[in-house]
Amino acid sequence: MTTIYFVRHAKPDKTVHDDRTRPLTAEGLADSEKVTELLKNKNIDIIMSSPYKRSMDTVGGLAKALNKEIFTDDDFRERNAGSWFGDNFLEFIEKQWADFNYHILDGECLASVQERNIRALKKVLAEHSGKTIVIATHGTALSTIINYFDPAYNFKSFMRILNFMPYVVKMEFEGESFLGMSEELIIDKNW
Repeated sequence: MTTIYFVRHAKPDKTVHDDRTRPLTAEGLADSEKVTELLKNKNIDIIMSSPYKRSMDTVGGLAKALNKEIFTDDDFRERNAGSWFGDNFLEFIEKQWADFNYHILDGECLASVQERNIRALKKVLAEHSGKTIVIATHGTALSTIINYFDPAYNFKSFMRILNFMPYVVKMEFEGESFLGMSEELIIDKNW
């Protein structure tokens, strides 16, 4: 059996608009210590992450505590929302969940996000079968993974976790077969 702990990043600094370099806030850094406490005794074999700074920093303390390298995979990155940044963002997200192919001109649809995340996950499952793995990721990316295995996961489900930062979900697999999921850590920022 392969166990994967998906870690949605801690609270980011929204004043930094560059998605790749957006850091955690001081509060987010403090909350990431809870991720370390939760996972440091779980016999983690491998730590992977989206290449985005906020994800890597959320598991940075764990990597240090376990003396492990963080491997990155660009396919675990967050959805590219395109130039949409501002008013009516929730309306945009709701449209994306209603139609997985909906996107603005320079953005990415949820179908594409899900396809690349599942491709990356299947690669991890094939290369690290029987291991316990941490994958640091993002809210939308993680939600498309959950939706792949549980199609009932929808816009309302996504909105439930919108302010969970960090958020840790445990998934278990036998080969590529999904066995189940449990929520392991919820820190609701409600901001």
